[in-house]
Amino acid sequence: MPRVRVAPGAPATHRGEPPEVFPPVPPKPSCIVKIIVGLGNPGLKYRRTRHNLGFMALAALADLRGMRFRRARFRSTQARGRIGREEIILVRPMTFMNRSGESVARVLSQSSCSPVDMLVVCDDVHLDLGRMRLRRSGSAGGHRGLESIIQQLHSRDFARLRLGVGAPPEGVDMMDYVLRGFGRGEWPAVREVLARAAQAMETWVYHGIDEAMNRFN
Repeated sequence: MPRVRVAPGAPATHRGEPPEVFPPVPPKPSCIVKIIVGLGNPGLKYRRTRHNLGFMALAALADLRGMRFRRARFRSTQARGRIGREEIILVRPMTFMNRSGESVARVLSQSSCSPVDMLVVCDDVHLDLGRMRLRRSGSAGGHRGLESIIQQLHSRDFARLRLGVGAPPEGVDMMDYVLRGFGRGEWPAVREVLARAAQAMETWVYHGIDEAMNRFN
């Protein structure tokens, strides 16, 4: 006779009566989409600044895949589409950089996704312009947008793609530097890294973070 599961705390049955049978608890549904978040600041004033390289990278991927950003819930713009068989959502928080986590947390909750289903793309002053680095998880490294996301999710367990913008020259304030636009001579390197970032994001969707790290780090 097959074994049956008795609900915890259920009252004892009369002698000779079979215990009540409960069906197995179904597992929590897994996330059916991949979410890519690009960090930046909303508004034309910041559109082509170093701190908006995450926004630019998502725009490059959207252009490549024929996706269009639209205003969406949770103070964000989103573009939806597919890469192969995978459904993806590109998310740009419209909360300003240091409150990015408020939007990201709501998007994850609404999509029934966890941090491991997400890739965050952002600028990094610790990498030279034109370089990029993928990581499975980690600290914020002083980046205000990543700090906000970690605080809101209570987790560091999300992949991130850091795009180098170079360190500020001596005597230049860090915040002033990242809110500046790129110089004319820097744009060839910017365009090149954005194209490579789009490829890295596609690889993450198709093959996961390990393969993406092997190919692009």
